[in-house]
Amino acid sequence: MPRTTLLQHWVQTLFAQQFPGRPIPVEPASADASFRRYFRLTLPDGSTRIVMDAPPDKEDCRPFLRIATLFRRAGAHVPEVHAENLEHGFLLLSDLGSTTYLQALVDRSAAAPLYRDANRALIAIQLASQPGQLPEYDAALLGRELALFPEWYLRRHLGLTVDAALDRDLQAVFAAVLANNLQQPRVFVHRDYHSRNLMLVGEGSAAFPANPGILDFQDAVYGPLTYDLVSLYRDAYIDWPEEQELDFVIRYWEAARRAGLPVQDDFHDFYRDYEWMGVQRQLKVLGIFARLCHRDGKNDYLQDMPRVMAYLRRTCERYGELGALARLCERLAGQRPGVAFGF
Repeated sequence: MPRTTLLQHWVQTLFAQQFPGRPIPVEPASADASFRRYFRLTLPDGSTRIVMDAPPDKEDCRPFLRIATLFRRAGAHVPEVHAENLEHGFLLLSDLGSTTYLQALVDRSAAAPLYRDANRALIAIQLASQPGQLPEYDAALLGRELALFPEWYLRRHLGLTVDAALDRDLQAVFAAVLANNLQQPRVFVHRDYHSRNLMLVGEGSAAFPANPGILDFQDAVYGPLTYDLVSLYRDAYIDWPEEQELDFVIRYWEAARRAGLPVQDDFHDFYRDYEWMGVQRQLKVLGIFARLCHRDGKNDYLQDMPRVMAYLRRTCERYGELGALARLCERLAGQRPGVAFGF
């Protein structure tokens, strides 16, 4: 039976008693970079729900359920789970609306309050952190993510031959980056805390602020404190002048210190960790975007690669230890995909 038919049958069964004989429209809501899809239901009383469709042979709903509980207990606004069908990979969720932070930030004057709320929610999640609750964002996982850059971005996307000298330079940079990342304090890490996964959801209360609604947290881990912050402010989908970015990051740092999170006392040291964490994420994202294009046929992500590369290049030019990567970025500037590139 096709999954859409199976999903519609499950939905009709769920609401058969509440709305007997009434059809429940099921409309596509969104999809993400994985195999998950999302559908919006409009019930006869006018309320809406979201169904997550996660094929069990490709995705596992259980991490979503476990992490939703952790984050909700921390005070974060995540979807409520109204029903689940783990056998078929369906979850019925509350609807956090259709306006992402990315859409709301078209009005740049909205940035200050929206990012203030995003900082607050992030700090709440980090304060709730406990070891042993989530998978470790350890050297092995961070390293596998770094390996996506030469494999998918350099080799597959740009057609570059990674010879022994280049591989040696990359491995030296990767080792330096990982050494920095792994010495950072460890907290719960959403892992994709950015403008497409944060929702504008309207009014809340003092006890439970509404914004942001938080999505796509099922891959959360326990890892470096600056990871989600760099996801937020060196976002692959929207960028800010560095003076504005600094202001956002300083406001987080000040609030985190007041809250008792283990951030450095010196902002200069904190910002260095933030930037070096960004190098890991940007290398990973370039690899993932290339893989989405060439393996999965999802070409829309290519338009955001130049922004990610600009972040990477800016940071690498600041730190002597990253000089080999800075020189590579300079040589790659303007490189056309699929054209062999020699050194």
